[in-house]
Amino acid sequence: MRALTKWDRWDPFKELEEFENRLMRLFSRLPAPRLTSEEESVTVASWVPLVDVIEDEKEYLLKVELPEIKKDDVKVTVENGVLTISGERKVEKEEKGRTFHRIERAYGRFERSFTLPDDIDADKVNAEFKDGVLYIHLPKSEKAKPRAIEVKVA
Repeated sequence: MRALTKWDRWDPFKELEEFENRLMRLFSRLPAPRLTSEEESVTVASWVPLVDVIEDEKEYLLKVELPEIKKDDVKVTVENGVLTISGERKVEKEEKGRTFHRIERAYGRFERSFTLPDDIDADKVNAEFKDGVLYIHLPKSEKAKPRAIEVKVA
């Protein structure tokens, strides 16, 4: 006899999001093609930095992996409820006495955009860059924070 299993409502958007996440992880880890001296002007495969999104009662925190990227090569903007992170990881040039035997990291321009939740105070968004990680703090607005309401007994 077969056992019955609970059927959860199918959410095609959730499955599409999971599929997109798997594809992004796959393509962000593919080795970049090696440049020859004739191809130096060619742009290497694009890439996207990995991002963690963490929430607590006060804020959302985005942690963006940007190893060996200078702070000046990264731009963070908030416009019309969308947070955009863009920048560039520049290709290392071969120098006399140095030969690259393998180049697996991707280089080039990147851009990531995130639609912000309605409870964000966009005027107080701030970012800091430390040890190759960009930390973007998205504070929640005061009206969104839970508060206790005292009930008076008459």
